Amino acid sequence: MKEEILRLLRSADGYISGQELCNRFGVSRTAVWKAINQLKEAGYEIEAQQNKGYRLMAAPDLMTEAEIKSLMHTDWVAKEVLYFDTIDSTNIKAQELAEKGYPSGTLVVADKQESGKGRRGRSWVSPSGTGIFMTLMIKPDINPNNASMLTLVAALAVAKAITSVTGEEALIKWPNDIVINGKKVCGILTEMNAQFDYINHIVVGIGINVHNESFPEEISQMASSLMIEAGGKRFHRAQIIAETMSYFEQYYDTFLKTQDLSALVREYDELLVNRNKSVRVLDPKEPFDGKAMGITPKGELIVDTWESRKLVSSGEVSVRGIYGYV
Repeated sequence: MKEEILRLLRSADGYISGQELCNRFGVSRTAVWKAINQLKEAGYEIEAQQNKGYRLMAAPDLMTEAEIKSLMHTDWVAKEVLYFDTIDSTNIKAQELAEKGYPSGTLVVADKQESGKGRRGRSWVSPSGTGIFMTLMIKPDINPNNASMLTLVAALAVAKAITSVTGEEALIKWPNDIVINGKKVCGILTEMNAQFDYINHIVVGIGINVHNESFPEEISQMASSLMIEAGGKRFHRAQIIAETMSYFEQYYDTFLKTQDLSALVREYDELLVNRNKSVRVLDPKEPFDGKAMGITPKGELIVDTWESRKLVSSGEVSVRGIYGYV
């Protein structure tokens, strides 16, 4: 009920009477009063006026199930939300839930991760109160060979959501890092559990630096947070989550129609921070330099070298700007 009360308070133009809430939920005034008080205790600023009702004045920066769901406007993504104050890894938890039969679209969110992972097994630093650590679990009926493209779908969704909420221009460093002003603010890790020709489930892990005030010296030149890049402004983390899920549902449904990125290439290329710039492809076999031109419908990076055009797949290949991170 708390989630629905929040949704109604958010959508109301002014006050909502206690009687209206009673009628809506078929409960007593006492039950409504208790729910309102629980929300107040959680940090919501709710004004109560006699003969007028209740009005939401301000919401705390919470990522609880009720808060996230009250902001969500999706058809199937994040209809099931599980929130944890602290967790080892949202990806691991999402995989466990998939195996227990939770539905496609289940979202796991944590305020702090203790065993967060990035690409190639790198650890992901995640103190409490500063970031968004979430994993979306999906069970797509697609060819396993096409699953890696979902990382790019997720990158597109996160970039759009961050720009929408913060007003800062969020761009994509191929294939799936989100950067603002040339610094990384988000990493994405997609993991698949599949048979030879069938996907059991995919987990899309997303870590966003939101309110970090500083970073260790060794990564301070390449990492940043939304707050730092927005000049100290703070953001409502649940709003960023809701926007990301909304964009993901939209882009995912587009992807499913063709099982490739053909309908998303133009939008992705517009946000590609390396586009038309010199890059160094750190291929373990033979690194090379070239100019990034965009992506193919399969999500490969098109790189023109002095001798030929090359298509770079993600996996074990990393791309850097010749003079730095991007």
